[in-house]
Parts: sequence; C-alpha cells; structure tokens
Amino acid sequence: MTTRIALDPFVSDLEAESAALRAAGPLAAVELPGGVPVWAVTHHAEAKKLLTDPRLVKDINVWGAWQRGEIAPDWPLIGLANPGRSMLTVDGADHRRMRTLVAQALTPRRVEQMRERITKLTEELLDRLTGEVVDLKADFAYPLPMYVVADLMGIDEARLPRLGELFEKFFSTQTPPAEVIATLTELAGIMAETVAAKRAAPGDDLTSALILASEDGDHLTDAEIVSTLQLMVAAGHETTISLIVNAVVNLSTHPEQRALVLSGEADWSSVVEETLRYSTPTSHVLIRFATEDVPVGDKVLPAGDALIVSYGALGRDEAAHGPTAGEFDITRSTENRHISFGHGPHVCPGAALSRLEAGVALPALYARFPKLDLAVPAAELRNKPVVTQNDLFELPVRLG
Repeated sequence: MTTRIALDPFVSDLEAESAALRAAGPLAAVELPGGVPVWAVTHHAEAKKLLTDPRLVKDINVWGAWQRGEIAPDWPLIGLANPGRSMLTVDGADHRRMRTLVAQALTPRRVEQMRERITKLTEELLDRLTGEVVDLKADFAYPLPMYVVADLMGIDEARLPRLGELFEKFFSTQTPPAEVIATLTELAGIMAETVAAKRAAPGDDLTSALILASEDGDHLTDAEIVSTLQLMVAAGHETTISLIVNAVVNLSTHPEQRALVLSGEADWSSVVEETLRYSTPTSHVLIRFATEDVPVGDKVLPAGDALIVSYGALGRDEAAHGPTAGEFDITRSTENRHISFGHGPHVCPGAALSRLEAGVALPALYARFPKLDLAVPAAELRNKPVVTQNDLFELPVRLG
C-alpha cells in the first residue's frame, strides 16, 4: 500500500511540508484535502521534464478517479482541477491556439503601457498608509494587483469587492461544499457579463482584444473567453499579492539582504527573482493526468493518475540551486533558473506583468518607508488555508 503525505489543508507549516515532499521525491505520493490521492513532482529537473512531456495532459477525463466517480462535484478544489475550457485545461493544437491569442492580446507593449498606471496606483496606495502599524497586505499588496487586473481586463471596479470574496472561496480548502458550485457559477456569470459588455462596447483592454481576435481567423468561443478571463484574473492577482507579501517578509527576516538592496549593491529584480524561488507564490499547481505509465526517478506515475507540481518544494532543490538552496540570497547566481512561473509551453503568460507590478511596488514602498519592518515575529504570521498559494492572512508591519 502506498504511503501518502497528506497536504495540510490549513497550511500550518509550508516550509516543513515542502521539505518532506522534497525528501520523498522526485515523485511523491500525496493526498489533497478531501482525501484525493495524487502524485507530486518535487525536484526541479524532473519538473521541467514532466512539464514538457506529452504523456501528461490536462483533460480531466483521463483521470481514473474522475471516471470512476470518486471525485465529488462539490470538492473544494474542483474549480482548479476542472475550471472550464481554457489554455489551463487543453493541450496540443488547442493549447497553442488559445495561448497564441492570449499572447497577441497580452503583448509586451500592452504590459509596458501598464507601468504608468501601476506607478500611479502604487503612489496612491502609499499615500493612504498611515499609523504606526498597518496591515500591508490588506492596504497595499492586495488592492494593487486587483486594480491592475481590473484595468487590464476591462472589469468594472465596482465588482472588485465581490470578486475578491468569490476568489477567497474559489481557492480555499475550507469552502463549504454547498457553496462550491454557487461560487463557480457566480464567477463565471461575472466574467460572462464582462464579455457581453465588451462585445457591445469594446475598449482598450484584454477582454476586447480577445473578442477581436476571436472574430478574425482563429477564434475563442465566448465560453473559452469566460474561462480564460477567470484564469487570468485568478492567477493575475493572487500570484502578485503573494509575491509582494513574501518579498517584504523575506527582506524583514534577512536585514543584511535588505541593506544590500537599499544601498544599491543589489537590484530589486534580484529581490523579485529570489522571492519567486525561495518562497514561490504558488506552492502547488493542479493538475495533470498521465495517459500512460511515466517513469520518474525510481518510481512510476501510473496511467490514469493525477500529478501536481509542487513549486514550494522544487524551488529549494539543492540539485538545481546548490547547497545554499535553503537560504534567501539575492546575490546568488542561479536566481533566473527557477521555474516558478512554469516551464516550456506552460509558462504563465502573465509573468511579465506580475514582475512589473512587484518591480514597481517594492522599490516605491521602501523608498517611502526605508525602515519598514514586521510588527510581529515572523513565526506568528499565519498562512491562509489555500494549498495552491503561499499566502498570508495579513501582514502587520511598522512603517518606521
């Protein structure tokens, strides 16, 4: 009988859990919250291979447990395992078609055009930070990417509070089963309304660009655009929130590293890249399925079984990052070797925007508050019950 590592639904000690997964790897048998058995790739080299292996697909119908009816439709993580038809859930020609259309809409020029808006939003949020102690997540790291993604997608800002509530339920392992389907339905409804509004009155935004691309040559259906928007909003704001929060925690707990960047001896891009490696915003990515037996190290991923990619584990793989992989070091020479935004054809298309947001927000934050530090011991910071995101409930800091 296979011994499985049960992922803690409350994420009480992500670092220890990631170390245990790495020690059991490169292919570790794990159990997702809800008693769902899967496998996890936990080493860097094997993850790169599996992310480009055509024997692993994203079609949930390949999953034996799904075929046998063992996965409940109200499983809290079903929205991540079966989120609708988008580039997250298709392979081959369909994936290339969808990804190409998204890439054409999310061009480097469009991303760079967001810099001025991101800078303005950053300064406005910093102006509002007052008092000795503030919750930097709630007052800065959370609203910034939410406003940015609303601008990018052309989503009415009035919808942001409700979207925030819905995505909290979408990612959480603690969402009551009775609310799972309702949450997914309401999210899809908001995205569908956005698509309909932009079809009636196009603007300079990603939703309008996807609609325009869909009307010329290769196309996305409205259902595919809805799922793509949901994917981009979910990934676009959650990843950047965690990236900013984790960077602040890392700099606060490593004052010698903070001194390097504040003195100009290291640059902010190194802070961003080392944070992506050392405390990656995405701890686990769900989910791929084996069409045939796939050898991984001295084990085999059986046909019909599911695989998750444990970025929290492989980011500190010593084989990839050397004997100091467990240390936060913004001067390390391997900072760009992490794959925290994916690898191969599955690299996140929003990676450049997330880097841009953090690259604007962090230096502006520390330029305004160079003595900023944690208001509580790091050990008292609590992770949210989200097995896919390395995310905190709050980040109390003293502005100094």
